[in-house]
Amino acid sequence: MLLMSRLFGTDGVRGLANADLTPELAMSVAAAAARVLYDRDDSQRRVALVGRDPRASGEMLEAAVTAGLTSAGADVLRVGVLPTPAVAHLVAELGADLGVMISASHNPMPDNGIKLFAAGGHKLPDAVEDEIEARLPEAVERPTGAQVGRVRDVPDAVHRYVDHLLEAAPQPLGGLRVVVDCANGAAAAAAPEAYRRAGAEVIAINAEPDGININDGVGSTHLEPLQTAVVEHGADLGIAHDGDADRCLAVDSSGAVVDGDQIMAILALALREAGELTENTLVATVMSNLGLHLAMREHGIQLRTTAVGDRYVLEELRAGGFALGGEQSGHVVLPGHATTGDGLLTALRLMGRVAVTGTPLASLAKVMRRLPQVLVNVRVADKAAVVAAPAVREAVRAAEAELGDTGRVLLRPSGTEQLVRVMVEAPSEDGAQAVAARLAEVVAAIR
Repeated sequence: MLLMSRLFGTDGVRGLANADLTPELAMSVAAAAARVLYDRDDSQRRVALVGRDPRASGEMLEAAVTAGLTSAGADVLRVGVLPTPAVAHLVAELGADLGVMISASHNPMPDNGIKLFAAGGHKLPDAVEDEIEARLPEAVERPTGAQVGRVRDVPDAVHRYVDHLLEAAPQPLGGLRVVVDCANGAAAAAAPEAYRRAGAEVIAINAEPDGININDGVGSTHLEPLQTAVVEHGADLGIAHDGDADRCLAVDSSGAVVDGDQIMAILALALREAGELTENTLVATVMSNLGLHLAMREHGIQLRTTAVGDRYVLEELRAGGFALGGEQSGHVVLPGHATTGDGLLTALRLMGRVAVTGTPLASLAKVMRRLPQVLVNVRVADKAAVVAAPAVREAVRAAEAELGDTGRVLLRPSGTEQLVRVMVEAPSEDGAQAVAARLAEVVAAIR
């Protein structure tokens, strides 16, 4: 029996635009999503909100998604180029039944993706995505006449979103000079406007998207341009977003990187100080640095860990009613103000902490010390069998005994390839390299 792979991945449908992710597929997914909505309740006209990042293929896919939704009888609100978290927020604010974000986030320009949000701006559950996928091939009678969906634009979408950000992060940023790298992506208009309205002096770089240059050597996956600009402009700090602006990384005034773990540590202490850190708990993935664990333990904050992927962080946050979670990559979630990771909200909260304490970002970041972390990817024939092999388990136990409380070992199979990822943290780079090399050799030897 041939088993087909699931269309929806951990973050929607993604692929090479116009090859894997075709306009025909985009139209079918959108129409199926609208039909699922009507199956649940056909008593009223359904409304879907559609946004995109500026990559060239987004124009094509926006047209296809809009056609799919309206062909199934749903009205469409087009918000144009906006960050993913803005689309999630506006789904709730405008009372839409469905949100569609067309973006491949930090991926290269030729890729694109479709991410769906339920009413309220929350990610669709797996079961609903599976139901949409199951409806793709069916032949249906389409509405005609006045029952065909209508389309209208939301011209003030950016301003609505920025207004929300300033309410969620009200600390004034007067006196701060910040460089923001917009990755030539969806944050190009919203981020500079939000930070200026908050009172900061803003120098925007890579904020001229042309449909082709998104994520091209810039943004949160390529911090070098931001590091250089911060030093050249004598800025207090720099902020880097990815293509759809659901991530935020930072650099301090010297150009040193402040990663997602350090940002979470800073925000956790700020929330606890304000009495807003629910159950004194922070949620992160297993890939967060051991330094974060040690720092939170030192400050009496519990750290809950999840599998890798923002959806697992979101599930844990919602299940426990927690106030803060995220990933080392800079995908940070503040559920009291956002239903998904919001890079602009994260940046405003981080800059607000700098402003209200009068403490440079470099000093705030010292709340945790990043231990050297080495990651080795080992290609194998059967990743599940290798991870379960007695020789591998024994090698891991030996490495853990050697490191004790000063380091950490994590072996996990890749979610998409026949790879075993060997991650080692240790007090020194050389020590981490040595332990990782030994473990990788054992993994590679399993046949």
